[in-house]
Amino acid sequence: MVNRVILIGNLGKDPEVRRLDNGAVVAKFSLATNESYKDKEGNWQTLTEWHEIVVWRQLAERAAAGLKKGMTVYVEGKLTNRTWQDADGNSRRTTEVVANYFRSLGKREEDSMAPQVQTVESSAPMPDHTDANSTEQGEDLPF
Repeated sequence: MVNRVILIGNLGKDPEVRRLDNGAVVAKFSLATNESYKDKEGNWQTLTEWHEIVVWRQLAERAAAGLKKGMTVYVEGKLTNRTWQDADGNSRRTTEVVANYFRSLGKREEDSMAPQVQTVESSAPMPDHTDANSTEQGEDLPF
């Protein structure tokens, strides 16, 4: 039997992090996924589904440190159902994704859902290839 969920969506809010009495760390966040379709009149419509994601321990700490509202995130995990009594004594039930892996794909862009490429600046000086005596001048680069 298989219980596996894979989602790519946008964070609806920053993760909420709690430390339990036993020292375990848990983080929760909501993830929105979109599906587009054409209605009877031929107009594009978008359906948004909200998913509650739960991560534990080191993943929870990673989520707290690196995830922010609006980011596009890839999540893998399993579906779980949880029941509890609310303050009025009513039975409540929720379905959550308990994630065992996630990866940030970048910030949400209005015009594109493509992941953002992050650049890293180096403080090391760039080599000067303008010297005619340089042995590196004219070398073929592999890219």
